[in-house]
Amino acid sequence: MKHPNLLIIKIVHTIIWLFFNVVIFYLLYAAIVNKIDIWVWICIGLVVFEVLVLLAFKMFCPLTVMARKYSDSTKDNFDNFLPNWLVKHNKLIYTSIFGVAIVILLFRLLSN
Repeated sequence: MKHPNLLIIKIVHTIIWLFFNVVIFYLLYAAIVNKIDIWVWICIGLVVFEVLVLLAFKMFCPLTVMARKYSDSTKDNFDNFLPNWLVKHNKLIYTSIFGVAIVILLFRLLSN
C-alpha cells in the first residue's frame, strides 16, 4: 500500500502544476493580446521564484524530493497525477512557452 503522505504530495503537486499552467498561459495570452498589466509582472515574478526554487533543489521540485521518501518508483510522474510523457518533458515544454511569451512581451514593450 502506498504511503498516505505520498497521496497528499501527489495532490498538492498536481494543484501547483495546474496553478503554474494558469500563470504561464495567462502570461502568453496577455503578451499576445497586448494586455500588459500588473498580473503580467506578478506572473513573471512567480516563474522566476519557481526557477530559483528549482535551482536551490538541483532542478527538482521540493515536493519531488519529499515524495522520494515514500516511493522507489522510477517513473517521472510518481509524485503527481499527470501523464508520464508530460512530466518527462515538463521543463522543456513550459520553458519554451514562457520563452515565447517573454519574446512577445519584449516585442510589445519595445514597439510602444
